[in-house]
Amino acid sequence: MYPRSFSHIGLSVPDLDKAVEFYRDVLGLYVIMGPTEVVEDDSDIGIMCTDVLGAGWNRLRIAHLATSDRIGLELFEFDGNRPPEENLDFRRHGTFHFAIQDPDVEGLTAKIVAAGGRQRMPIREYFPGEKPYRMVYVEDPFGIVFELYSHSYELTYSAGAYD
Repeated sequence: MYPRSFSHIGLSVPDLDKAVEFYRDVLGLYVIMGPTEVVEDDSDIGIMCTDVLGAGWNRLRIAHLATSDRIGLELFEFDGNRPPEENLDFRRHGTFHFAIQDPDVEGLTAKIVAAGGRQRMPIREYFPGEKPYRMVYVEDPFGIVFELYSHSYELTYSAGAYD
């Protein structure tokens, strides 16, 4: 048994063009494939989407971006999309959040807020006065919650962050 590599995460957004702009211009992700329309038909991609979404999905728009360490961000704008009743339904099973790493947590948080996002909490230190590990939960302009880390996941937790 061995650990697998993380490939990508898919997010549903209300406006694909604005989401590509945010994730490219604010978070600095690379655009691999710009916004593209996919329709429910008998093409390979149409059949694959029907396999996943079921019949009647009609159309969607999709874009692919990537982080500097080659992790993909797949953005979807589904036909007839709607916001969740609660954007951080932490008791619901499923995806809770994802995290982005940047040594300038404070600066990136300010850019996110200036671009229409939200800071959900104060920036916290894991080892105050000992190590410069910081984190904060934020939201993109569409209400998707994610976390910013100043250091890698391994560095942050291998030192016993909760001891």
